[in-house]
Amino acid sequence: MWRVWALAAAAVLCALPWLPDAAAAQPARPAITVFAAADLVFAFGELVPLFEQRSGARVTLVLGSSGTLARQIEHGAPADVFFSADRALVDDLARAGAIIPETRSLYAQGRLALAVSKRAGLALRDLRDLERPEVRRIAIANPEHAPYGRAAKEALQALALWERLRPRLVYGENIRHTLQFVQAGAVEAAIVALSIASVAEVAAVAVDPRLHRPLDQMAAVLRRSGRPELGLALLQLVQGAEGRPIMKRYGFLVPGEF
Repeated sequence: MWRVWALAAAAVLCALPWLPDAAAAQPARPAITVFAAADLVFAFGELVPLFEQRSGARVTLVLGSSGTLARQIEHGAPADVFFSADRALVDDLARAGAIIPETRSLYAQGRLALAVSKRAGLALRDLRDLERPEVRRIAIANPEHAPYGRAAKEALQALALWERLRPRLVYGENIRHTLQFVQAGAVEAAIVALSIASVAEVAAVAVDPRLHRPLDQMAAVLRRSGRPELGLALLQLVQGAEGRPIMKRYGFLVPGEF
């Protein structure tokens, strides 16, 4: 008898119309790729999930040095929106016709911080303390392509410390990589972005901003974006009533404050 029931059930299943998989039937979520300067790692750790919740979109976040990201964009990297730590890089992309001009926007100004490894047990209060003999290694982001590295170099030059400290310098690929040197205790100190300096392994003090050119941070939606409205919506969130307090909490100055 069980064979009869099995054959009958199989016949019924074969006669049913094909039903698509429930997951496959769901419309795909819109998606964008965001290229962002590494100093935004913690701020965007809050802002990106908030944007995904508000928009229903999925974000792929690519963090790195602004100079490296800009070069990738120039060579056709599939980004939708670019948050740079250097306004000049966005200006260059604008001249190359790579962005939607009306989306170009100054969204923040960054600050430098002197980060000291707690493991080293040193009390360093300003950049002049880096000359102390106990400070054997100092990390900065590579000034060739990282805006915060360039600002660190300018600050050391302003204090006539650059040439004296060059033998002790270790270069990070971007500002987040630079912080990791001091977090791991591989260096005694680092000059990093204030926005990422509040971590357990280091003590940090803000650097006088008069020692370097302003770290004006610019964003824009890329012309090749397939979903420019989403890139613009993210930019508006960062600059809006919800985004500004988050940016300020991580040490950024926001438009109207500088």
